Amino acid sequence: MVALLTVVGISVAVFVGFNIGGSSTGVAFGPAVGSRLLRKVTAAGLFVGFGFLGAWTVGREVIATMSSSIVPAAQFTPLASVTVLFFTGASLLLSNLYGVPASTSMTAVGAIVGLGLASGTLNQALMFVIVSAWIVAPLICLFVGAVVGRYVYPYLDRYVAFTTFDLHFVQFDRSGTVPRPFLNPNASPQDVVGSLSVVAIGCYMAFSAGASNAANAVAPLVGAGGSLTVDQGVVLAVTAFGLGSFTIARRTLETVGDDITELPILASLIVSVVGGTVITILSSAGIPASLAVSTTSTIIGLGWGRASRAATLAELATPTAERPDVAVSTGALVTSRAEDAPAGPTIGDVARKEESAEKPDEIPEVPDVGSEGPADIDENSLFDPAAAKRIVTMWVLTPSLAIVASYPVFAFLI
Repeated sequence: MVALLTVVGISVAVFVGFNIGGSSTGVAFGPAVGSRLLRKVTAAGLFVGFGFLGAWTVGREVIATMSSSIVPAAQFTPLASVTVLFFTGASLLLSNLYGVPASTSMTAVGAIVGLGLASGTLNQALMFVIVSAWIVAPLICLFVGAVVGRYVYPYLDRYVAFTTFDLHFVQFDRSGTVPRPFLNPNASPQDVVGSLSVVAIGCYMAFSAGASNAANAVAPLVGAGGSLTVDQGVVLAVTAFGLGSFTIARRTLETVGDDITELPILASLIVSVVGGTVITILSSAGIPASLAVSTTSTIIGLGWGRASRAATLAELATPTAERPDVAVSTGALVTSRAEDAPAGPTIGDVARKEESAEKPDEIPEVPDVGSEGPADIDENSLFDPAAAKRIVTMWVLTPSLAIVASYPVFAFLI
């Protein structure tokens, strides 16, 4: 029976890792593949490689927390481990089927908390730290995004270019015996810098995803009476990531979620750096946290900061009828250069294979903060109120529902 439960647990862990790899590869390398900087197979290989690096280094701290610190490792019997993984896998399935932004990390922690409450072994002090991090981390991302959007983004947008190439960025001369790689001849030095940035940040996102998500797939099995060692757990998780990366990720690399399709590539890279850095820091401290929540908070802050450049801080603090409260806007990001100098391609342009607007020969100077200009507040929402409420609601409900659903299972059935 124990052997059967172990096999079932490993199977569920593979299912969880498979879905994580499929979805996270698209998030990390969607812009790079869509811009023809990388081929899908190359993107999958990079995701697996850097995901393994993140899981093997920083990720083992999160595995240790979830396998033995929130509740004692002895509580993870084979049946309890399968149950925790079941709740994690169910949240992923619902997220993929209905587009609900459920957090895998929060669901897994919620199920473990249910086990701890039912057995009376929950480490309350540690949970206080984890919940505090869940509150503080998105606020930090929101603040950093707002500052970057208000004071830094327009200058980056003016000088950094992103191009969607008709042919791949790296090509091969096959005229000789050995194929010789060379860069796309249409790539300017500015394009090269932007292209390498897209790939490098995609690799960084893969590292963050491996660091934060490996524990979601295997932590219960590592705690289950030594079913797996930490090293074995990391290898199993990353192998499952790879199955998803080389299969279902081929579709997610072409399809981008509706909530962020109109983000310029520059904005998406800033979001990736800020969100990924916060999650990497938390993971190094052994705190499981949601990459989706951190990146979403950064997007909202970045959009608000960019839109608010049309007003000074004093004017923002005292809105008038002529200058109402600033609304987060896609337009504030997309038209940040000037009306006649549109930004580079958005993620939606990349996904739809649309041509981005041509850049003029001379790019106007960036307007000062508080001055009226072409980048005035736009009425269209980057994250409309309904989307923002849905994200915040699921941020709270995901771990709560996992606790409520798992507690009676552990208390009365296991």
